[in-house]
Amino acid sequence: MNQKILIIEDNDQNMYLITFLLRSQGFDVIQAKDGPSGIEIAKEIKPALILLDIQLPGMDGYNVAKILREDSELRSINIVAVTSYAMLGDREHAFEAGCSGYIEKPINPETFIEQISEFLPGSISEGG
Repeated sequence: MNQKILIIEDNDQNMYLITFLLRSQGFDVIQAKDGPSGIEIAKEIKPALILLDIQLPGMDGYNVAKILREDSELRSINIVAVTSYAMLGDREHAFEAGCSGYIEKPINPETFIEQISEFLPGSISEGG
C-alpha cells in the first residue's frame, strides 16, 4: 500500500529532491506547482499527507492551508509547511493557518523522511 503524498512546491530543485526522497521510500508522489492546482489535486486524490511550500506564486501557502482546512473532506489531512521562511513568527503563522508541522529549507536528506513520517496516518505519534 503506497501512501500518496501531495507536494505543493514551485521550485523545480526542491520538488525534484523531495520527490526523489519520497519515491525512494516507496511513496506515491503527486506534484503541484501552485496553490490553486494543489487545492484541486488534494480534493481529487485526498492524499495521506500534504507538503506545502509557503512562498508560492499568486496564492501563498498560508492561504492554501486555510482553504484546505475549510474543506470538511480534507481538514483531517496533515499539512507540513516545508519552507525557507525562518523569521521569528513564521512557524507560528504556519500553525495558525492550519499546518500540522514545519520543516525549514534547505531540507536535510538524511532526516527528511523521519521528520515527515510522524505526520503520516498510522504513525505512532499521530494525533498528538
